[in-house]
Amino acid sequence: MAAPDSIKPFSPEDIQKILHHLQQPAVFMNMTRDWPVLHWTAEHLSGCLGDKLVRFRLGRKEETNTPLFETQCSYVEAKLAHFLSWTRGQAGTDVGPFFEYPESEYWAYADYKYIATLFQDQPSMFEDVRWSEFGFEGRNGRESTLWIGTEGANTPCHLDSYGCNLVLQVQGRKRWHLFPPDDTVNLYPTRIPYEESSVFSQVDVLHADLRRFPAFQAVRAHVVTLQPGQVLYVPRHWWHYVESVDPITVSVNSWIELEVDDVARVSEAVTKAVVCAFKSAPSDDNTDNWLNPTEEGMPSHNENMQYLNLAVRASAQRHRGLRHSEPTQDQRDTRPVKRDSRGQIRKSRDLVSDCVAFSVPFGPHLTPVRCQQECWPEAGGVVTEGPEVSSDTAPRAKLASAVRLHQGKYECSPSLTPPCDGADGMSENSSEDYEEPIHTTITTNDLLDCLVHPDVIAHVTKLLLQRHTGNRSTTTPS
Repeated sequence: MAAPDSIKPFSPEDIQKILHHLQQPAVFMNMTRDWPVLHWTAEHLSGCLGDKLVRFRLGRKEETNTPLFETQCSYVEAKLAHFLSWTRGQAGTDVGPFFEYPESEYWAYADYKYIATLFQDQPSMFEDVRWSEFGFEGRNGRESTLWIGTEGANTPCHLDSYGCNLVLQVQGRKRWHLFPPDDTVNLYPTRIPYEESSVFSQVDVLHADLRRFPAFQAVRAHVVTLQPGQVLYVPRHWWHYVESVDPITVSVNSWIELEVDDVARVSEAVTKAVVCAFKSAPSDDNTDNWLNPTEEGMPSHNENMQYLNLAVRASAQRHRGLRHSEPTQDQRDTRPVKRDSRGQIRKSRDLVSDCVAFSVPFGPHLTPVRCQQECWPEAGGVVTEGPEVSSDTAPRAKLASAVRLHQGKYECSPSLTPPCDGADGMSENSSEDYEEPIHTTITTNDLLDCLVHPDVIAHVTKLLLQRHTGNRSTTTPS
């Protein structure tokens, strides 16, 4: 009988090399067929959890042109059996605390559930998830999170600061809208709500208000609908908005924290100190629920400054160590230092192999998530594991129509272009159509959004490190 690895399209070593070279999101297929976790349907998990209460986030099923952040949602603690009864809409069944939320008006999401906590009394279940087959030795369900939702459940558009993601779809389908790091300026980043490891977008990417966020027209959306058994790789700093498109969805997410350089740590410490200082100051316009529920609580200003000083001190010590230490063979090498998935410096023989041209083996077992503005429908994203791989034309049309809708009278053509000139060389919008800019009161959040803008934080971080390390060549965080 053939060993499991022999029937897989890629070995763990193959996948590690692929991930090292992948510059865009991609979907792995036919890698998880024998993983026990594929039996983790909502019904199966309900039997495993029994009377254990799970926290669900609820939001209204309504189209708006503003994101629904986690700080604006309702929350209930319920059994998974209550959740299933609620989704089925059967009269007379026990739906627990969901009875206050009509299923026709709300979606529900049990998100960010750490499997290690959820099944701490059933540790054997950790082995049902086999990330070791992706080259992450020893990694399983213990280092993963579980996500269970209804149709319409979504995660606001954001990027993860420190790591990359591997996402296994178990039940139902989820649609991912992904944007490259270069689109950060077009997505209007914000740190309110605040979460240390995430930066959110102010734009509702499905119903963008282009009068408020005109630069969103330039985004390059990569869209894919993930099917059961498929694994999506999301590189570091790729923005993503995720929505469930089936009545019940279950997925498992493994967040792989990559090596984070000292500059990035200092940058995050600066952001945290500024945000907490501003939001702890009482004022009439500073009463919003700004701390994301995933955060444990707001640290004091003293704690934040201690953390900042530790981050700067670590950077200074590393800089001094590199400056005074005897150069090693790796440091004398003129090539840039390479690190593996665990952040360790890769050995010289690995570096030599990197010099050989490597082509990511896209094909029936690995498919790139393509940019919807750059490909025709027949070359689109992944939606099936079968022999035919068709495009995600529905979300592409939905996104394009939303953009056109909110362009309003400033739209000149179906393409995402700036207003065009009329035949007489003047804009089609006459002077009588011109609207004076609306001057609104500047709020604490408005000021804060500017102060913790990534470009501003990068510059402040550079100045701090130059002052305290004496390193004039300090680079800004990516």
